Amino acid sequence: MNRTKYFLALVATVALASCDYQKNNNINQKDFQEGNTYVYGIHPDSAAKQTKNKYTANPDLEPRVLKIKDKMFGAAVAASQETNAVAPADTTKK
Repeated sequence: MNRTKYFLALVATVALASCDYQKNNNINQKDFQEGNTYVYGIHPDSAAKQTKNKYTANPDLEPRVLKIKDKMFGAAVAASQETNAVAPADTTKK
């Protein structure tokens, strides 16, 4: 019974001490983008303005992307990505 109390006290001490385990593993530096709505949005819960940008796919990069996916994830994933690829947007002016 006495060992159990000591063991529980030890576990509780370690659990409480682990809360500050990584408190010194950080860096304090000035945020140069602080207050920039383009980066952070108008409110902390809102999306940033830059997330609304839509970019058209560049079909010239598609073979390179597939090679990278093949190297990282295997041929099966690259093949499934190839069949599900989105057709490039029509950029010709009418």
